[in-house]
Amino acid sequence: MKKKALALLLVALFVVSLCACGGGQANTATLNVYNWGEYIDLDTLDEFTARTGIKVNYTTYASNEEMYSKIVSGAASYDVIIPSEYMISKMIEEDLLAELDFGNIPNYQYIGEEYKGLDYDPDNKYSVPYTWGTVVIVYNTKYVDEEDVADESLELLWNEKYAGKILMFDNPRDAFALAHSRLGHSMNTTDPAEWEAAAEQLIEQKPLVQAYVMDQVFDKIIGEEAWIAPYYAGDAMSIMDDNEDIAAYVPVEGANRFFDSMCVLKSSRHKEEAEAFINFMCDTEIAEINAEEVCYAIPQVESFKLLPEEMREDTMVYPPEEVLEKCEVFINLPPETLDLQSRLWIKLKTTY
Repeated sequence: MKKKALALLLVALFVVSLCACGGGQANTATLNVYNWGEYIDLDTLDEFTARTGIKVNYTTYASNEEMYSKIVSGAASYDVIIPSEYMISKMIEEDLLAELDFGNIPNYQYIGEEYKGLDYDPDNKYSVPYTWGTVVIVYNTKYVDEEDVADESLELLWNEKYAGKILMFDNPRDAFALAHSRLGHSMNTTDPAEWEAAAEQLIEQKPLVQAYVMDQVFDKIIGEEAWIAPYYAGDAMSIMDDNEDIAAYVPVEGANRFFDSMCVLKSSRHKEEAEAFINFMCDTEIAEINAEEVCYAIPQVESFKLLPEEMREDTMVYPPEEVLEKCEVFINLPPETLDLQSRLWIKLKTTY
């Protein structure tokens, strides 16, 4: 997929209305942005600094759980984070997120109405949608037989023919979701018996798994060290760009549909600058450039119109409604279910 160079963007500076920038002087704050790996056009960070004077200290995490643990431990201080819907709900409940001042985020007007008022932030107080997508199954057409993917099933992840060439999510929520889906359970089930049954599915699969991975999936699949993996659709598109033998599908049994959104931590010492960053990422040109780089579906409706036709019509990035109807959005599970998930995951990773 052709990615538009940021250098083509008009770089005329604009004025960001922040108290910290009063008197027309440059803002010298440094903003700590914490995001998923492989999930932003890094050139946009330089552009944000060029426009505002605000420097960005950008670091990444591999899962919602890793991000959450780092924040609650107090090991580091962040301003902007980009969690998924269920984690946003959890962090709202725990009073970790700041209510946003949308007067500092005028580009919020370009977010499609279908991405607002969702269950994880029903009053649109704490988050601004960044991207959305689904989990897909990625496979190498050189090594995986066509008959084994003809039904586009989750069964590929449990196919003994490919033992040692299968990767699996290295986070419990995504891994258990696939097992639940294989069994016909809701991914948001709170039934302990269904969690035990899903754990048995993962135990059954473990001898086939080469490694439990997150961002390591890129090198392993592109370099053909592994042939099969579940991962997020946008990242799958990037992998397919780098290896023409890679294909992917949304499993017929259903998959997680996720919504990642930009939030400001309540502990942020640079709230207005953080809101300026969110507003910048919602700028029509910036959001379009970023979408071409990360290959994820975007909620910014004006940016969507600027995307290349091949991307707008790509059913991997923007699945049709009949596919989305089979997908499920994660919710924040009750503490007792999360505790059970954690215990089962630790047992899977350490005992079998």
